[in-house]
Amino acid sequence: MTTNQYFDSFLQDKLDERIANGLYRSLVHATDKIDFSSNDYFGFSRSLSIKNNHTTVYGAGATGSRSITGNSLLAEDTEKIIAQFHGAAAALIFNSGYMANVGLFSCIAAKGDTFISDEYIHASIIDGMRLSYASRLRFKHNDLSDLEKKLGLATGKKIVSVESIYSMDGDEAPLKKIAELCKKHQAILIVDEAHATGVFGDKGEGLVSKYHLTKDVFACTYTFGKAIGLHGAAIAGSHTLRNYLINNARSFIYTTALPPHTYLQIQDAYKALPMADRTKLFQLIAFFREATLSIKQLSFIDSNSAIQGLITGDNFKAKALAEYLFKKGFYVRPILSPTVPAGTERLRICLHTFNTINEIEMLLTEINNHFL
Repeated sequence: MTTNQYFDSFLQDKLDERIANGLYRSLVHATDKIDFSSNDYFGFSRSLSIKNNHTTVYGAGATGSRSITGNSLLAEDTEKIIAQFHGAAAALIFNSGYMANVGLFSCIAAKGDTFISDEYIHASIIDGMRLSYASRLRFKHNDLSDLEKKLGLATGKKIVSVESIYSMDGDEAPLKKIAELCKKHQAILIVDEAHATGVFGDKGEGLVSKYHLTKDVFACTYTFGKAIGLHGAAIAGSHTLRNYLINNARSFIYTTALPPHTYLQIQDAYKALPMADRTKLFQLIAFFREATLSIKQLSFIDSNSAIQGLITGDNFKAKALAEYLFKKGFYVRPILSPTVPAGTERLRICLHTFNTINEIEMLLTEINNHFL
């Protein structure tokens, strides 16, 4: 056996362990299924106005990082549009939400400082904090008493991190009260608005803007891969923060910039966000929640956002249900531990304005049938 074959065998053993524990992931192509899985809440990714191809005017690629040859007036104008839309002083675009959070959290704190994050915070933020020399504390999900306790234990600069809408449970953080605690303990607050962007607020500005907390929040992450239906993300905050990230965020410095047409698509999407049919989306959410009340034997999560879910409490049960629904024509993905805590494995159901009442009824009927 060669060295490469030996190492392949080692990797296969690890994969076999995942299979045995119900943790194995595989890629699925499901364009012919009814979508109850994507984060494309308004169907923007399907919109012709956001698919316009401008490469003949601006070129196909950025040719380098923003700090070398990849910067442009187009990129900077797009950042100004984003900052103005969300009521921030400035914004800096990253190639993805993951890169934005890793870049921000890996460089914003130093040894002796303390991150305090909700226990359900996104993996990208966890990875960013791990790359920092700062200490890390976790508080119980949306538990203000535990947050205050951890604030009292923190040293150095105190940095609190939450999501405004949590990606797995779809529930909302008590942002106003969290902001008050941060003021009391002289901590800065960073909010990931990934799943609130486009959905909450009069124009889709997010919950920080909706609750008039812009001045109380140090930085927000706005991603383009959810309701905006594209790719990339921006961190919004002060001009000083923007300049600091340009100089210190490694995931910004050492990567090729987004291609020009992506900036144009982002601009198109931000123009469309105020007209997005949020009323219809929340009507579908209300219908779904009401309809699940009649299915007494199943445990649906309590969420007022587009993210809904059914707790199976077991990886194998979650995968089996997803496979059953796939055969019935529905694309819904299982969420397995350790992505969610053991015992809370689930089917994550995302609602969109392009879904219909009839499709929701058919989905719930098939879920019910699976458990009969």
